[in-house]
Amino acid sequence: MKIKYRYIINIFLYMGMYSAALLSSQAAEIEDFTKYVNPFIGTDYTGNTYPGVQMPHGLVQLSPDNGLPGWDRIAGYFYPDSTIAGFSHTHLSGTGAGDLYDISFMPVVEPVKIADKPLGMHSKFCHDSESACAGYYKVTLADYNIDVELTATEHCGIQQYTWPGKEGKVILNLAKATNWDATKVTDVEIVDSVTIRGSRFSDGWARNQKIWFETRFSTPFAEVETDTVGGHVVTFSFDTHAGEKLVVVTAISGTDARGAHSNIVAEAPHDSFERYLADAKSAWNKVLKKIEISTGDIDEKTVFYTALYHSLLAPVVFSDVDGRYRGPDGVVHQCAEGHKHYSTFSTWDTYRAAHPLYTILEPAAAADMAQSLIDFGIQNGRLPVWNMWASETDMMIGYHSVPIIVDAILKKLPGIDAEAALGECIRTARKDDYRSIGEYRRLGYVPFDKDSIWSLSKTLEYAYDDACVARLAEYIGNDSVYREFSQRAKNYINLYNPVTGFMQPKRSDGSFTDTFDPQQYTEDICESNAWQYLWSVQHDIPGLIELLGGKTALEKKLDLFFSEKADSASLPLFSTGMIGQYAHGNEPSHHVAYLYNYTDHPEKGREYLRQIMTTLYKNAPDGLCGNEDCGQMSAWYVFSSFGFYPLDPVSGEYEIGCPMFESAKIYLDNGNTFNVCRKDLNNNTSRKIKHSDIINGRTIKP
Repeated sequence: MKIKYRYIINIFLYMGMYSAALLSSQAAEIEDFTKYVNPFIGTDYTGNTYPGVQMPHGLVQLSPDNGLPGWDRIAGYFYPDSTIAGFSHTHLSGTGAGDLYDISFMPVVEPVKIADKPLGMHSKFCHDSESACAGYYKVTLADYNIDVELTATEHCGIQQYTWPGKEGKVILNLAKATNWDATKVTDVEIVDSVTIRGSRFSDGWARNQKIWFETRFSTPFAEVETDTVGGHVVTFSFDTHAGEKLVVVTAISGTDARGAHSNIVAEAPHDSFERYLADAKSAWNKVLKKIEISTGDIDEKTVFYTALYHSLLAPVVFSDVDGRYRGPDGVVHQCAEGHKHYSTFSTWDTYRAAHPLYTILEPAAAADMAQSLIDFGIQNGRLPVWNMWASETDMMIGYHSVPIIVDAILKKLPGIDAEAALGECIRTARKDDYRSIGEYRRLGYVPFDKDSIWSLSKTLEYAYDDACVARLAEYIGNDSVYREFSQRAKNYINLYNPVTGFMQPKRSDGSFTDTFDPQQYTEDICESNAWQYLWSVQHDIPGLIELLGGKTALEKKLDLFFSEKADSASLPLFSTGMIGQYAHGNEPSHHVAYLYNYTDHPEKGREYLRQIMTTLYKNAPDGLCGNEDCGQMSAWYVFSSFGFYPLDPVSGEYEIGCPMFESAKIYLDNGNTFNVCRKDLNNNTSRKIKHSDIINGRTIKP
């Protein structure tokens, strides 16, 4: 269909501009931390990050898509590529599975460049024309000579196109899907000459995903052409002149059309790209400046602040500005006043360091995240493992919502219903028909002859979660639950084979596997081998030391772990960042260097920590050695470079490691400042600090 608009008058919208003198004055007073963020870090090799724009925990992740599927393009963008096929509003940061890429726009001029599928419509680009920092992305589409700039609010994506002078067109493609995503139903409604709204329903990793949007153009379009084959592809034509700019504002919602409309009205009432950009940078500076590090090395500074930036992309705010959100039950729910509902929880990864970081830097958000997990559990019948967009993906194992919730409650973050939390923890932990929990409860482990997928790992992950449930029960004063789950937390012992010195898969009759090689990657162990999962007893390090034969035996085992070479030719794609059998590119290894604190030679762990930080993180597109995993890879660096790490996230304690900077400060929301000074490191015997030390603003000399 075609719709023609003729105009009698031109409409000019004037929105007040910031004074240049005021901006200069503010810039002189406030350091701009966004310039130290390099969003291209992790876009090459295995990082799977995207270079586009987002507010801290924003629902919108507006970023370029290369237009091709595959492992390297799970975030939509792969640095070695040379094509852009659109700018879509949803992406995942460093995950192992690809989905989303919703509501994709592409500015073009004739002739439109179209390749065979799966690429289709696209343009060439070169990295010389790209730039990005926190809250801003820019690129030139070489085939059309169109400059594209991006920024965002929490629920809205803001695009600005600079036309080359020909008739400009903007193509909205709701039909295209890539990787795990599959388009099901789309809809577009022309509201008036500058406004459209619609929806895209899809299925993939996010099951039965529903997204609504509303878009406003800063200039009326002259013509609209719609193709509905396989989903809506809508072309908007504009009468343009050289240098003219078009601002495209798009609000999204996972709730309904009303939510998208409310979001655009509240967050994007004007068409000034510069004002949105200033607001985005201000929001990022507000959180980035909470940590101040002392270093004159610009690469060190960039690696650190980019890691902090990546840590704060997920989970995302899923509720609309009015507090409504769609739950996994398909019902629209309402947040408590002043609170937000979050989604996109990669709990197997992020319970380790990312969520403990939030409890320090943004306790109010961390509390809302914990309550969001509880609410999802109530609505879904069990706590989430890996949820996004009102659905449970069932990716990975354990029920690691539990440590995230328990950590927040034990740290006394406000607004969390502790009794409801314990109820949901217990309900999930007793769900016998889910992932062999029944066998685990009956035998004290998951037998590999009954469950052929990750049986050993499930046992160890369940035992850790059980320990967290026990701690919450103890905190509340529920003695019977405390006793039950304290006993369950010891189940890791049932898989330890003293003959081999490793955790080893077991049959339901109690016998171990007939053949065993700790370097071998098998279906019994999740994305790891027996070397890497040996240490997954964060809740009971003394018990693990006893199994291994004492702290001298622990040290020898750690020495072998970091020195026994792996066969690089046979390593799976998730075993990257290798130091001996240590795999920094995957989460089960992340705490292991800190176990040297339980030996007589903690300096060995510090040497490995420095090696990891200086060789496996760098200021380059391939600067991450493994999947970013929704912030965990970067949160590890933020903690470790600061000089401490939550080996057991719910313990309220942090292991002291190897500070990268002479000094560092955290400016806390309670008004206190926590200081770390790197002095007399070798002479200091302290190996732990408490969460209360941080919150009370102590000065720590590791």
